[in-house]
Amino acid sequence: MLRQGYPRCLRLLSAGDFRHVFEHADLKVHGKGMMALARWNTHGHPRLGLVVSKKNVKLAVQRNRFKRLVRESIRLRQHQLPAVDIVVLARRGVHELDNETLHRQLHGMWKRLQREAQRDA
Repeated sequence: MLRQGYPRCLRLLSAGDFRHVFEHADLKVHGKGMMALARWNTHGHPRLGLVVSKKNVKLAVQRNRFKRLVRESIRLRQHQLPAVDIVVLARRGVHELDNETLHRQLHGMWKRLQREAQRDA
């Protein structure tokens, strides 16, 4: 049985990890109100980092909701994604999306990321 947890090893934790993805992004995927940058890693599994600024999403409740939904989406699809470091950036208007729309956007982004990763590999 596959484990569906979200341990520390699935997260980008240091500023250097984020900088590495921003400076050397191999893949870029857009969704409505968000963008994901990805860089190949040697860990054998995907790792996730989130950037949600107060400028784009004003209320802490809305920022936390977005982060929670993205983490849940990655947690459920971690075994299908390639070994990449992913940084998801929230754009203006992402807080206006309802949960169902946000889930569909994320699902589509992960599918496009898989396709691009297979094409690059």
